[in-house]
Amino acid sequence: MSRAFVKEDGPDNTPLLDLPISPHPNYVTPRGLALLRAALSQAQVRLAQLRARVDRLDRLPEAAAERDIRYLEARLKSALLLTPEGRDCAEVAFGHAVRVVDAAGAESCFTIVGEDEADAAAGLIAPHSPLARALIGARPGDLVVWHRPSGDMELEVVGIAWP
Repeated sequence: MSRAFVKEDGPDNTPLLDLPISPHPNYVTPRGLALLRAALSQAQVRLAQLRARVDRLDRLPEAAAERDIRYLEARLKSALLLTPEGRDCAEVAFGHAVRVVDAAGAESCFTIVGEDEADAAAGLIAPHSPLARALIGARPGDLVVWHRPSGDMELEVVGIAWP
């Protein structure tokens, strides 16, 4: 076969850049650790399926799966599991579910979880988010100021519990 028809380099042969790893400590809840492990298992299955394809001309999906596996392995290796055993709910800390009331009287609940588990729409916030930073260390009855892009909001902590 002529070398003119052999594809030696191209976008699917170039290694993908690794996903950025957060500079913050990788605190995880038991649920967050389980989610990371499940995601790694799913990524490994996906890679095996991609490698089993008959037509493997496009290697980009495999490279993406390998990159995801490297990311998840790094996150699991750096995970710092924090559990509720031996910790009270006197003041807000990582892993706590915190009930707050705003000035209009609307009540909300936020749970401080690891970065990989965070989902603001579900009330799961990362420990280095502005809201979590405002809440950490607060006690029931304390007023905290949440610095938001749309303006500061004062919240009263009305309850702390383990979810």
